[in-house]
Amino acid sequence: MTNSIPHGGHLINRKNINANTSHITKHINLDVTSLSDLELISNGAYSPLEGFLCSADYYSVLHEMRLANHLIWSIPITLPLSKKEAELLKINDKANLVYDGCVYGYIEINDIFLPDKQKEASIIYQTLDRNHPGVDKLFNRGEVYVGGNVTLTKEIKKPSFLQGFQLEPAEVRKYIATQGWETVVGFQTRNPVHRAHEYIQKLALELVDGLLLHPLVGETKKDDIPAETRMKSYQVLLAHYYPQERVLLSSYPQAMRYAGPREALHHAIARKNYGCTHFIVGRDHAGVGDYYGTYDAQKIFSTFPKEELGITILPFEHTFYCIKCDGMASHKTCPHDTSLHLHLSGTKVREMLKQGTTLPKQFSRPEVIEIIMDAMKKKD
Repeated sequence: MTNSIPHGGHLINRKNINANTSHITKHINLDVTSLSDLELISNGAYSPLEGFLCSADYYSVLHEMRLANHLIWSIPITLPLSKKEAELLKINDKANLVYDGCVYGYIEINDIFLPDKQKEASIIYQTLDRNHPGVDKLFNRGEVYVGGNVTLTKEIKKPSFLQGFQLEPAEVRKYIATQGWETVVGFQTRNPVHRAHEYIQKLALELVDGLLLHPLVGETKKDDIPAETRMKSYQVLLAHYYPQERVLLSSYPQAMRYAGPREALHHAIARKNYGCTHFIVGRDHAGVGDYYGTYDAQKIFSTFPKEELGITILPFEHTFYCIKCDGMASHKTCPHDTSLHLHLSGTKVREMLKQGTTLPKQFSRPEVIEIIMDAMKKKD
């Protein structure tokens, strides 16, 4: 059984499937991000949150990286709506949470407030540049935030390629217990697993009992490789190159923020709720462009006492394929000149795919490359 205790002490459950909400006359329309946040609040992935943040928690998270009760929290999970929608609501109201015409739950409104989005962008994303996808989304969402506890009343239907890979925190914890894993390392990715990823995952597996390969399948940038292609690549990789009894593949339905260090901390806390005792943080975790320093996502964890975080971070150097070594290495292990290093990244892969260039074997396993290349041909 995992040694990981959920953040805040226990796993939140805000689900009451098929509850009757017909008596609730007010409603709030959700976007894709809010819908995924509703799911992750209700299933406990965002423990200890029981709803969207009220103003006291929101400002505390911005300025202190803590909730108002002093518990570590780095990303404001908010429910934005337009001023026109907000005018129809008041504190103590209940409102149905609607996506694409379907009611998925309701919120008990405890707060309605106007945030300072300029301040939120500069603190959370460290930039006001609208070319940053997280900043652009922030300013395109509603101007008013509504806070309060939520209840999920309808399961969110997922595409067929995720069937069998949608384990909630309680289910992952149960699987870990059946496997007898006491230590589990989590790995977050929004890209196919390339050789650098495989290298650090297997180094981590030398230290712990099990690996949770936990790809983010919520909303991402338009140029990111589609979730279906990524899921296929993970399955074929695990089937041929990993010990089956020591790895669990399951999807993580959060929308990507691209908030760099703050999001790295958030990802670690969420994986703690899924039962992970360790979490891998590599180069530019949750980053985009050149907005964050290469290892800023690792440095943020030193801000907090290890015992308070409740999860052990495994920071890894930037890894590369060395032609001379004929294998994966880092600057800690390889003595050769950088001219012999092939640097592999999701960004570089996307550029090569746009150009129609066949991916080299040093990028990933041939089975993975075949899946990606076939998907790109079908797309064209």
